[in-house]
Amino acid sequence: MIIRKRPREKLLRRVPRYWSDLREHRRRVIERQTEQTLARLELDMARTFTVAEAETLLPVLESLLRSAIEAKTLIEEVEAEQQELANRIFLNGGTRVDVVAVARRRVERDKALQRAKDAVAEIDATGVQVKDLDIGLLDFPCIVGEEIILLCWKLGEKGITHWHGTEEGFAGRKPIDERILRDQRKSN
Repeated sequence: MIIRKRPREKLLRRVPRYWSDLREHRRRVIERQTEQTLARLELDMARTFTVAEAETLLPVLESLLRSAIEAKTLIEEVEAEQQELANRIFLNGGTRVDVVAVARRRVERDKALQRAKDAVAEIDATGVQVKDLDIGLLDFPCIVGEEIILLCWKLGEKGITHWHGTEEGFAGRKPIDERILRDQRKSN
């Protein structure tokens, strides 16, 4: 059997082409990822609200948010029960289990999970961002001048009284000032 070796020149010609192809591929991947990120941001900020529009939606959103929170609580209860059962079985080296009751609770958990997903999806469909289900935190994108801010509402608050920048989060909440209200009146 004869093994043919490639001439060194051919090998050297291929390597730079390979690296340039690789660089081109990386560039295309990064461009695609950037485009997808921008499209996602545009979708997230596609709907903007005034303070009045956001407050009009609060009763419906509060109902959906409470439904999602109740479902989340039930999910956590059932998972804690299942974990406790698994621990008891492990520590006892086995035990009698009411399989029907466990299956029933698992079905309840699955239904609660679907309720929570549906409620959050319905809130998202309005253009409102669900930030934290544990405390019931919602953000409403809002345009003030040339800047996009987020009107911030927490479950239990009477109305929308705070805002923060898109990069700040809950810790950066500030009271709504006259500048925001004045800009809202101009746009209407």
